[in-house]
Amino acid sequence: MAVNLPETPSGAPSDSASNAHGVSGGRAEARRRARGSRGRKAGRPSRHPRPWWIELPVMAAVGLVVALLIKTCLFQVFTIPSGSMENTLRIGDRVGVNKLAPLTGWEPEPGQPVVFKDPGSWLPPQPTDPNPFTNAVSSALSFVGLVPPKDDNYLVKRVIATGGQTVQCEGTTLTVDGRKVDEPYLHPGDDSCAGLDFGPVKVPSGYVWVEGDHRSDSADSRYHQHGPGGGAVPVDNVVGPVSAVVWPLNHLDWFGWTGR
Repeated sequence: MAVNLPETPSGAPSDSASNAHGVSGGRAEARRRARGSRGRKAGRPSRHPRPWWIELPVMAAVGLVVALLIKTCLFQVFTIPSGSMENTLRIGDRVGVNKLAPLTGWEPEPGQPVVFKDPGSWLPPQPTDPNPFTNAVSSALSFVGLVPPKDDNYLVKRVIATGGQTVQCEGTTLTVDGRKVDEPYLHPGDDSCAGLDFGPVKVPSGYVWVEGDHRSDSADSRYHQHGPGGGAVPVDNVVGPVSAVVWPLNHLDWFGWTGR
């Protein structure tokens, strides 16, 4: 049996009938619009990458900033110039020094190898580069930490005693506060005193007594007892503990976060 749709007074189908047909039609129209929109998006040209002559300087600048932050707050590389710490550290080794440790409350302790700034006349005057261009380049690279410090007035030794402790060496025996110090790190053939008896010496507060592992080839605290601090080094001069040998590859070594 046929059913006649009710009509409005104007003769058009009622709203219910219009809605019944409009729902499916509206959905189809929405799908067509969505497909058209996706097609337009797909057809948009992609953004062109920046030219290399712009990208390269930006990348270099970012790299330098990162290197400067690492050197300032984390690690700095130093070169071992002499054999005073053999065989633990060899001539030409590059060591990573933990500069974050002092910022987090670390203080030098006996047994730790540390890098410190020359406390006064421990090192001879350093030669300067006569070439102004290479001198400027090396200064810049040194500033951001990509190469070791340019002035190179830093030394590396092992902490033997700290402020308030008494150190003494007699015969072949090194003592701190009267207790013998076991030194398995000494260069083969060396003993703790290496023919130079001294002490007893009480290390001033805020200072450390340092000696090289190659005891017979190290001009350390023992040789500077008539200088500032009586041969001891101010803790303020200590850059941080040696954490690792980072170069050369055949001598890579890790001494721990605080050099232990």
